[in-house]
Amino acid sequence: MREFHMEQYSLQDAQTHLQDLIEKAMQGQQILIQGDSYALVQLVPIPSMKEPRQAGSARGLIKLADDFDAPLVDFHDYGV
Repeated sequence: MREFHMEQYSLQDAQTHLQDLIEKAMQGQQILIQGDSYALVQLVPIPSMKEPRQAGSARGLIKLADDFDAPLVDFHDYGV
């Protein structure tokens, strides 16, 4: 089982060492930046996509009803 560990830094330390903290977060460490007496933010990396998306890859998977753009009865009172 993986041990949960989060490093905590003051806002001033985070400003001074931001590049180092970003590198630690990219390596999987959880970084918490706190204000005077409470947590402000958690620094986490944005997950990268495993495979690039391909245009048209959902072709044939999505079906639209023949009347998908027909006026909705519930909205007649609104003049739509």
